[in-house]
Amino acid sequence: MTDNDTVTQSSSGAEGRLPNWEHDLLQRLAFASLTEQRRARRWKIFFRFFFAGYLVLILVLAQSDNWGGKSLASRYTALVDLEGEISANSIANADNVISGLRAAFESSATVGVVLRANSPGGSPVQSGYINDEIRRLRAKYPKIPLYAVIGDVCASGCYYAVAAADKIYADKASIVGSIGVLMNGFGFVDSMKKLGVERRLMTAGEHKGFLDPFGPVKPGEAKFAQGLLDQIHQQFIDTVRHGRGQSLVETKDMFSGLFWTGEAAVKMGLVDNIGSAGYVAREVIGAEEIVDFTFRENVFDRFARRLGTAMAQTMSADILGRAPVLK
Repeated sequence: MTDNDTVTQSSSGAEGRLPNWEHDLLQRLAFASLTEQRRARRWKIFFRFFFAGYLVLILVLAQSDNWGGKSLASRYTALVDLEGEISANSIANADNVISGLRAAFESSATVGVVLRANSPGGSPVQSGYINDEIRRLRAKYPKIPLYAVIGDVCASGCYYAVAAADKIYADKASIVGSIGVLMNGFGFVDSMKKLGVERRLMTAGEHKGFLDPFGPVKPGEAKFAQGLLDQIHQQFIDTVRHGRGQSLVETKDMFSGLFWTGEAAVKMGLVDNIGSAGYVAREVIGAEEIVDFTFRENVFDRFARRLGTAMAQTMSADILGRAPVLK
């Protein structure tokens, strides 16, 4: 074999090995790409499960107050909170408070119910619903007493609601009372004249523009509105008298819309005694363990309520703005 033959074979061998090297490189790159795709797919699946689990955890925590909190004890004091303004569009609406009260009374381990009230008042209709339901539940479950315990404030519509309780307790510094009704608004007649603004209101019905803030007050409409307020006020007074009975020590100011401290309210008979929810559970009911039956909104309920509130305010602001309020 000549040197030329050796060189030719070497060149031919090198040319034969070169495609194998490229093939191996391409194969490794392909496998690396597939591995990376699998890794990315696994991480995508992991994060999907992670966020799904996180969402489920949020929903569970949001519902924990509704699902949990029920004790295994054979007897306990049931607690229901009445917190914030009482209105159809608030968390302290009659349906929510009544749902908690019904669940509390229906529990076989409940030996007494505490309605913990902390509200400046609100709708006379919603307050009346709560008052009526308290009286109904007391009649249906005569062996289970219901005591109202006032926090910082229980005024107007709040007091209207809790007046049906067996007894009412408060802190000595709590604000109690404001037994009255109001209907408020603004008048822009003079401002419009100064600005040169003309009001154009067309109605079908003599009083459809009742108490229009952009027009002068009509004596007949003012008298009619005052009659409505007086009628609701008398309903309020009758409800308080019926609920408190002989405990009341009536004065000329009691139903004037004034309010008092819990200490003064005890002397007037608006409150029976000084005490907290824990005190009532332990010393009055005799079941120190407290189980919360308050209705709690979940995430979806809260969103729906806010959406509904925004729509209602947009569509009915004029009417709702002049509705009587117990405050």
